[in-house]
Amino acid sequence: MLMLDAGAGALDYSPCRYGASKAVFRGPLRDLSWPYVAMLGGSATFGKYVDRPFPALVEQTLGRQVVNLGGLNAGPDFYLTDSAALAVAAGACAAVVQLTGAEALSNPFYSVHSRRNDRFLAATPALRALFPQVDFTEIHFTRHLLQVLRRADAGAFDQVELALRQNWLAKMRLLLAGLPARRVLLWLADSPPPDRADSLDRAPLFIDRAMLEALRPEVTAIVLTTPSPRARALAPFDMTYPETEATQAACLPGAAVHAEVAEHLAPVLRGLM
Repeated sequence: MLMLDAGAGALDYSPCRYGASKAVFRGPLRDLSWPYVAMLGGSATFGKYVDRPFPALVEQTLGRQVVNLGGLNAGPDFYLTDSAALAVAAGACAAVVQLTGAEALSNPFYSVHSRRNDRFLAATPALRALFPQVDFTEIHFTRHLLQVLRRADAGAFDQVELALRQNWLAKMRLLLAGLPARRVLLWLADSPPPDRADSLDRAPLFIDRAMLEALRPEVTAIVLTTPSPRARALAPFDMTYPETEATQAACLPGAAVHAEVAEHLAPVLRGLM
């Protein structure tokens, strides 16, 4: 259910489905028989807590349909495990992929939920062997899992981090290979891509400049967007959310940030049309 219970001012995300996909996307439903741009990504692309997310703003600027395929807490596995959603993206004239963290993917050490990729499902035998002292029964989210692992054994955690980075690159290449030839990567974070991404507090987790450059041959363009101080300051006031979700809202871009993203994306996409 994608209606936020925030009283009379709650946002209606016009939830819809495309084809045989089990995922629910933000609407209104677009007519796929007409040319369209597909936008893939996580909660920011979906536009949680904002009335008009950047896919809708780009659509208005371009005068061309934009299909918002963003998923709440989604990463590449969201699409790689949903052939119907990937087919919709593949049918676009161009695709934009918001970069999400390396933790939100099933990998040699743990599995994640196929649609809510922030959900930790199970540790593999390899992870249990590496961290025999860790009890995984009360861990439900990937970020919490990584925090526990780093505290338990920093040396062993380095092995997990390396595997997550390698896994992310492999799955991103697999995802990009299923998209149209004109494809754009979108970096949306509070700061530019770092030279070394080892913090568990800076999203997207573990993604550094070298990893983006490794993907450059696979894409048409990489768009780097970092919100202005003004846009960040407006975020608490240009979003709609219940008070019980204030912590989650603080981690997502507000309407002013979405407007800045659209200003960066629209000219790049116009050049590809």
